[in-house]
Amino acid sequence: MRMMLSVAVLAAAALGALVWVLSVPAMAEAPRRDIAAGAAIYVETCAACHGAALEGQADWQRPGPDGILPAPPHDETGHTWHHGDGMLFDYVALGGAAALEARGVTGFASGMPGFSGVLEDAEIRDVLAYIRSTWPDRIQQVQAARTQGEAAR
Repeated sequence: MRMMLSVAVLAAAALGALVWVLSVPAMAEAPRRDIAAGAAIYVETCAACHGAALEGQADWQRPGPDGILPAPPHDETGHTWHHGDGMLFDYVALGGAAALEARGVTGFASGMPGFSGVLEDAEIRDVLAYIRSTWPDRIQQVQAARTQGEAAR
């Protein structure tokens, strides 16, 4: 009798948990990014400076005569993947100097303009998804970890 009561209690608890789980609205999934759209936007908006193959400009690590660094590559040879998604989004939306200033880095001359008035937020995220999609798995994993670390701050 005691065993039957235990089984009945467990079954009722399991059924109650199932009903609760099914009644709670599903957590909103992060919207899927449109990599093909991101690639098209990249070609139209970014490739003139960062290169059609994401290769960046020559001598991108050395400032030009104006003190501004050339556009870096967005492939695995560059440093884009060294940053979390939040920083990358802000860098594109606000522009380089403003994004860095928002994080306490002042006096940095950047040639990167802000695109918040040109691209919708979703379009910026699609471009970033396209760029990420070109990286080797290992680099994608490192960048994803940086994004998680950034979100934890």
